[in-house]
Amino acid sequence: MPTKKALIFDLDNTLLWDERSINEAFLATCQRAANQYVLDPSVLEQAVREAAHDLFKSLDLYDWLHMIEVTDLEALWGNFQQGAHPNFRIMQEFAPLYRKNVWHRGLQAVGIENSILASELAEQFMQERRNRPFVYDDTFKVLETLHKEYALLLMTNGAPGIQQEKIDSIPSLASYFDHIIISGTYGVGKPNPSIFQHALDLLRIPPNEAVMIGDTLATDILGAHNVGITNIWINRHPEHAPAPIRPSYEVRSLTEIPQLLLSMQVLQQPS
Repeated sequence: MPTKKALIFDLDNTLLWDERSINEAFLATCQRAANQYVLDPSVLEQAVREAAHDLFKSLDLYDWLHMIEVTDLEALWGNFQQGAHPNFRIMQEFAPLYRKNVWHRGLQAVGIENSILASELAEQFMQERRNRPFVYDDTFKVLETLHKEYALLLMTNGAPGIQQEKIDSIPSLASYFDHIIISGTYGVGKPNPSIFQHALDLLRIPPNEAVMIGDTLATDILGAHNVGITNIWINRHPEHAPAPIRPSYEVRSLTEIPQLLLSMQVLQQPS
C-alpha cells in the first residue's frame, strides 16, 4: 500500500470547538432574558433552537444552503457578506429578519411577547458567538506535529464568510495548511465526491495517499469512503457508527492521531 502523504482535516468540532462556542453564546444570551423575566434559560434556548430549525427548513434557499451545509444556527450569527454565488446576497439581506423571527418565536414559546427584546437578543447572540472562538486543547500540539510530516488541507462545509471568520478568529490556525477549501466557495459540500477530488487535485495525490480526519459520519467519513480515502472518525462523545457508514479508524481525541498514522505507515512497509 502507498505511503500516506497528506491529511485532509474537517474544521467544526474537529479542530474548532464550535459546539462549545454555540452553547456558551446561548447560555449568555438566554440569561439576559432570564434576568428580565422569570424563566429557565435552558427552556428558552431549546425553544429558540426549535424555532431556528423550523424556520430555516422553510426558507426558499434551504436545499441550496443544506447542500453546502450552512446550518440553522450559523444563520443566527453569520453575515453572508462573502461568496460569489448570488444566493449569498439574498441571505445577507434576509438573515437579520430570520434572526429576529427565530428569537421572537422562541420567546413566544415560553410565554413572552416582546419584539424589542427579540431584536436585542438576536444582536447579542451574534456578538456572544463571535466573542467565543474555541479550539480543542490538543489542536495546535497535534497540528504542529503533523505538519512536519504531511501536507495538510483544511476542508470545511459552510458559507465562505462564516467559515473564514471562524478560521481567522483562531490566530495562526490557517498557517498550518497548504490549502483551505470552503464548500460555499467551491460550490458543493461534503460528502459530494467532487469536493474530495478537488482536494486530491490540489494535493496532487491519488486517494490512497490521503487520510480524511473529521467528526461527522455523514459528510467527512462517508464522503471520504466513497472516493477511496482512508478516514479517521473523531468520536468524542462515544457513539456507534450506524451501518452502512463504517470509518476506517476511530479515535476519541486528536492526540491519538499521530501514533495511529505512524502505525498505518508501519503496516504499509514491505515485510
